[in-house]
This record gives sequence, structure tokens and C-alpha cells, in this order.
Amino acid sequence: MSLLQPEVGLLFWMLLSFGIVFWILAKYGFPVIIDMVEGRKKYIDESLKVAKEANEKLASLKEEASRIVAEANREQGRILRQAQEEKNSIIYEARGEARKLAQKELDDMKIQIQKEKEEAIRSIRKQVAVLSVDIAEKVIRKNLDEENQQMDMIDRMLDEILAHK
Repeated sequence: MSLLQPEVGLLFWMLLSFGIVFWILAKYGFPVIIDMVEGRKKYIDESLKVAKEANEKLASLKEEASRIVAEANREQGRILRQAQEEKNSIIYEARGEARKLAQKELDDMKIQIQKEKEEAIRSIRKQVAVLSVDIAEKVIRKNLDEENQQMDMIDRMLDEILAHK
């Protein structure tokens, strides 16, 4: 017996065993293996599809994020411009109010100065009148030492008062 030349009986039994094993595998084994391969292929295809969708969503999210950032930058610029305008408006109004208050205070001070001036003039006039009366009294006393002179003066004053009426 040689290994390279098997006997017919051995060859028959080997072919029969191979056929039975092949038939069992074809009937029960190959469908399970094919189903598993198909399932694995389907799982890989679905995974690729999900990955592709995830990449598309990521790209759209990046675009959305860029759009939101650009919108936020525009809004920030608008808010800064508005704040600057409001600041300028407040400063302008405050300056106007300060001018009004300063003018009012200046006017009040002018009125106060005028009142004080008039009061000082009245006071000076009163003092001048008092001094004039004092001086006149002293002059008249000196001139009217005699009773005749006093009576003549009284008569003259009465005549002047009666003449004016």
C-alpha cells in the first residue's frame, strides 16, 4: 500500500463520508454561516450608514455653530453700538441738566444780589436820612437859640405845608 495510490474501498468510504459531511454542512451549517455573514454585512452597512448620518449631522452642527457665532457677533456689535449711543445720550442730557441748573443758580444768585443791593441802598438811605435829621437838628438848634427865631421857623414851615395842600 502506498499513500499515493489508495485502494478503491478506502476511496469509496472517504467519498461517502465526505459527501455525508458536505450534505450535513450544506443542509444545516452553510445556511447558518451565510446568515451570520449576511447579518454581519447588514450590521456593517447599517454602521456605515449611521456613521455617514453622524458625519452629516456633525457638518450641519458645525455650520449651525458658525451661523450662531456670526449672529452672536452681530448682536454683540449692535448691543455695543446701542450702549454707546445711550451713553452719549445720557452724557448730553446730563450736560443739558447741568447747564440748566447752573443757569438757574446764576439767576437765583443775581436775584439775591439785587435784593441785597436794594437792601443795602435802603439801609444807606435810612442812615443818610437819620444823619441828615441829626445834622439838621443840630444846625437848627444852633440857629434857633432864641425863641423868636424858633417861632418864625415854625410859622414858615406851617405856611409851606398849607401852601402845598
